[in-house]
Amino acid sequence: MIRTQIQLPDPLYREVQRVAKSQDWSLAEVIRRGAEAVVRAYPPNKIHTNWKMPPPLDSKMIVTDAGILRDVLRDDLDHRAD
Repeated sequence: MIRTQIQLPDPLYREVQRVAKSQDWSLAEVIRRGAEAVVRAYPPNKIHTNWKMPPPLDSKMIVTDAGILRDVLRDDLDHRAD
């Protein structure tokens, strides 16, 4: 285990203390669990260089060129933003 030092704003420190006391944990345990939650929420990006668009699932829309679909979807998103 690596030992480190952090600085917390006073209000956050008080909340961490409150959680630690209510759960009968150490401050370090609250910080570890918080860090674990953040890491789960932001998994590492996996780059798929050989990815291909899967075929449609029981759909009447036939896509022969993924680039055309991408452009149509981008146009749709642009119009929604207006």
